[in-house]
Amino acid sequence: YVRFHLISPLIQQSAENIVLFDTFVNILSHNLGEPAYEADVAQLEYKLVAGEYGLVIRVKGFNHKLPLLFQLIIDYLSDFSFTPAVFEMITEQLKKTYFNILIKPETLAKDVRLLILEHGRWSMIDKYQTLMNGLSIDALSNFVRAFKSQLFVEGLVQGNFTS
Repeated sequence: YVRFHLISPLIQQSAENIVLFDTFVNILSHNLGEPAYEADVAQLEYKLVAGEYGLVIRVKGFNHKLPLLFQLIIDYLSDFSFTPAVFEMITEQLKKTYFNILIKPETLAKDVRLLILEHGRWSMIDKYQTLMNGLSIDALSNFVRAFKSQLFVEGLVQGNFTS
């Protein structure tokens, strides 16, 4: 089991940064779909999660091939690229996801409660409005470049691994 948390102070600075971060993580997951398929067949699991303060990379499975899957994820992260079509597709999916959260009373109530309790939190309404106002491809490219330049990493490795 390998878990790394790539933390950046950049994410919580604005609602736009949170939306750009969600877009980035979704595009990264989309880009990894085909190359990581063989790892899935080999019973290796991975998950990319857009956390509140950074990207959580979780990888688990048989230890002898786990580093290769983790390296694949890191390679795609470091050489991040996307096409305008993928950008458009992911932003449309995010619009639907955000909207679905807003129309469910229990998730909206949870969001409002956390907005009251947590200092510096951005509401789902702010994120949805930011996305509806439109994001640019250049804004995402600039965000990803800045995100990668301001990272702090925490990691946990459990299992049959050497140092």
